[in-house]
Amino acid sequence: MLAEIKGINEECGVFGIWGHDKAAELTYYGLHSMQHRGQEGAGIVVSDGKELTAHKGLGLVNDVFKKAKFEELAGRNAVGHVRYTTQGGKVIENVQPLLFRTQTGSMALAHNGNIMNAHQLRGELEDEGSILQTSSDTEVLAHLIRRGGQRTNETSISTALNQVVGAYAYLILKEDRMYAALDPAGIRPLSIGKLGDAYVVASETCAFDQIGATFEREVLPGELVTISDDGIEIRRFAPRGGRKLCAMEYVYLSRPDSDLNHVNVHASRKQMGVELAKEAPVDADMVIGVPDSSISAAIGYAEESGLPYEMGILKNRYVGRTFIQPSQELREQGVKMKLSPVRGIVEGKRIVMIDDSIVRGTTSKRIVKMLKQAGAKEVHVRIASPSIQHPCYYGIDMSTRKELIAANNSPEEICEIIGADSIAYLSERGLEQAIVKDKTINQGVCMACMTGRYPVMENGETEINYTKC
Repeated sequence: MLAEIKGINEECGVFGIWGHDKAAELTYYGLHSMQHRGQEGAGIVVSDGKELTAHKGLGLVNDVFKKAKFEELAGRNAVGHVRYTTQGGKVIENVQPLLFRTQTGSMALAHNGNIMNAHQLRGELEDEGSILQTSSDTEVLAHLIRRGGQRTNETSISTALNQVVGAYAYLILKEDRMYAALDPAGIRPLSIGKLGDAYVVASETCAFDQIGATFEREVLPGELVTISDDGIEIRRFAPRGGRKLCAMEYVYLSRPDSDLNHVNVHASRKQMGVELAKEAPVDADMVIGVPDSSISAAIGYAEESGLPYEMGILKNRYVGRTFIQPSQELREQGVKMKLSPVRGIVEGKRIVMIDDSIVRGTTSKRIVKMLKQAGAKEVHVRIASPSIQHPCYYGIDMSTRKELIAANNSPEEICEIIGADSIAYLSERGLEQAIVKDKTINQGVCMACMTGRYPVMENGETEINYTKC
């Protein structure tokens, strides 16, 4: 689905590698494979064992590193980041990894997620004399780690992590080691791979495929992983709990060739379409999907329903993002530039239009209108996820309930607003059927934006029933 003016926007992506002669170059390729997770800034910090060197900037990975001299980013260890703003402004100071230098050593920090109590922690740190240089919630963790003059190590990092509340996947690079950490609910994705003798850590496994690395294991909720020349060490900084991996990672955010918590994203999306066809069949002539993240679900719907799948909408891949256009007329034109109905396919036909989600309804309305202007006889909208009725506080840009069309309108009202002949959503049970394959390995998902049941609250309370480590 297209980003709807300010629709669902990706949070961030992190990548790290330890022990490879081409660390910076491989990090570049890893970030490039996760460009979909953030397009506002990118950066790499490299360690040669003695000092840390950074290169970062605003824009896409290709633009930021177009003139980079990788021979100057010398070192066998690196962390990288692609950024979409969820906290902090779109300025170079907030582009990650953030690099901190002290007399006792340097530290680079890359973060995917959102710290819910960042404002409170920032106030406490400032009262103690800390002077924060960015408006990013990521910087708060660095100050917590070094609070009271502590050195950066497993103990200080664990202590700091137990003070932050929210969803997070962190990579921390020092001169002599790298750390990876995942929040106690496992809301954000993070995996470990191997490339020869080198260790790789990334938000998505598609980054492993990009550089030829093999998947080793997930970073589990509440784990702190230490990687150095001595190998890898895994410890727990929080009690073991049931996982609540963000459902929107499967629905929209992640690449279809990534595996999250042992489930392939394309396969899960296709099964969402299968479940949707069982729950909301339509007497129609064909099924089409809104490019790109809805294609897998459209294929599943078509196969289950017995209707032919057709390419009824084309996407122009040479058009940039359109949700920041300054006027309504330009926004309309932006959607037409990005998506084009195939008149020869849709004209005179009853269409099932599959989309992954509806946030504000603006893009759905324009697509339905375009299809009908191209001659579609009927357009039946089917959404391959439950309706989004609640804000997300964990790192996805859906923060106000009043902007969510499903929170303020019935399905019948939405159908009238977007001009569709009918509309139906996948049920919560259908989404779980598509994602949760094996409950014995904690494959639970967070559907807070759909259900209003939040696994982690701002005060640190949680719905998770912890068991002993």
